[in-house]
Amino acid sequence: MIETWIEIILNIIIILLLLFGSFFILSGSVGIIRFPDIYTRLHAATKASTLGLAGILIGAFIFLYLEHSILSGKLLLALLFILMTAPISAHMISRAAHKVGVKPVIKERKDAYEEAIREYENRQ
Repeated sequence: MIETWIEIILNIIIILLLLFGSFFILSGSVGIIRFPDIYTRLHAATKASTLGLAGILIGAFIFLYLEHSILSGKLLLALLFILMTAPISAHMISRAAHKVGVKPVIKERKDAYEEAIREYENRQ
């Protein structure tokens, strides 16, 4: 009886991880459509997809380990690759957009990056 309870709990954890991941990917997709400028769209795309893919990959890893006794290094490497590259690529894309001159929609915000660039250029 104990093994069945443990299996039930682990299956519930797998289901929750897959639902968690699917929800974040869906919400990121909605954010890409709904948000007004490139900066908020990049935020929705990278944060939500990173969390969503992490949940799905961890759920798949646990499922493969429990059901088929497979330790999938590919899933762990994919998770590590996504966790490392998604925030960096979003940062580089937003930085390139800022250098090109794309302004955020919200005008009340102070642009600290532009001020830092001006200070750096004035020092040289």
